[in-house]
Amino acid sequence: MKVESWIFLGGVFFFIPVGIVYGYMTNWEEWVGFLALLMLAGLSAMVGWYLLFTARRVGPRPEDRVDGEIHENAGDIGMFSPWSWWPLVLAAAAAVSFLGIAVGWWVFYVGAGLAVIGLTGWVYEYSRGDHAH
Repeated sequence: MKVESWIFLGGVFFFIPVGIVYGYMTNWEEWVGFLALLMLAGLSAMVGWYLLFTARRVGPRPEDRVDGEIHENAGDIGMFSPWSWWPLVLAAAAAVSFLGIAVGWWVFYVGAGLAVIGLTGWVYEYSRGDHAH
């Protein structure tokens, strides 16, 4: 994970000068791009910092070592639910919400309500029914 952390931390040294140059090129009249680039540098720093500390805690992975073998990374990586319909409901809610921004705010509220239902269903999917743990 050290390679990933240094890539993200290197983004800080890229986005801050680019943000300053952007601000200078727009005569400091257009603040959205300048602030977005500075926030992007901060976001890159947060992700890089997290990956750096996780790499120190976990240790080198097989893909980080030169002598790493393919079979060392075998096994279960996580739990995935291929039969879940809740991501589709959440995507439809996001589409309705974005439509509501363009058409009318009442449509946005319908999409937000649908998003709450979809997110709740996705979080509690394994709490009841056939797949309860």
